[in-house]
Amino acid sequence: AQIYFTAWQAVPLISVLALGSGTLVIMQATSQLNVLGGTKMIGQLLVMIVIRELGPLLTALIVIARSGTAVASELGTMKINKETEALEALGIHPLSYIVFPRLLGGIISVLSLAVFFNFVAIMGGYLFSRVVLDIPFHFYFDSLSAALTLEDVGIFLLKNTFSGTIIFIVCCYQGLSVKQSPHEVPQVTMKAVVNSIIYVMTFNFAVTAIYYFSTLKNLGLI
Repeated sequence: AQIYFTAWQAVPLISVLALGSGTLVIMQATSQLNVLGGTKMIGQLLVMIVIRELGPLLTALIVIARSGTAVASELGTMKINKETEALEALGIHPLSYIVFPRLLGGIISVLSLAVFFNFVAIMGGYLFSRVVLDIPFHFYFDSLSAALTLEDVGIFLLKNTFSGTIIFIVCCYQGLSVKQSPHEVPQVTMKAVVNSIIYVMTFNFAVTAIYYFSTLKNLGLI
């Protein structure tokens, strides 16, 4: 159920953002392609901007806005209605019954949405480059495959796995931190959103900074 609500229902929004992102990256780069190295740079631009950065970050923000808020408020309401206490009375640990399925489903959903985001963004970029720049299909994807490395795949998986994990841990924790008052639910929901955004963006920035620092170091530039 968590995968359905988090991933499947977010597909239309992800599609629009991804299509726009891929198109805008190529559109903005078009005027600078001659300076940057011609159309051969298209693949590198897509990898650097979309696959490494925009895909993981925008996917995480959408999941936080849609599912993170829902999870925090749902668990907060369950806590107020003493549903967690009822589970404990039946010998069922709330973490295994409430938290773990949401955590696992959330991680799978974030990874799936990020892969889908990249696919749509790449296709959107291709359609624009085909219509405007008349770039052949094989040239576009040869440029992309030449630019994509195992390091890029590793960074992509690392960012999205962490995002899915931290979003649902934070949101579940905040939801279950509600004491007795229903007025606490919107408060913990807001805390869940703010904390999730801070943690996700900080981690993404740290991974990117470490990657570029190590790249520059290997090139002997620092």
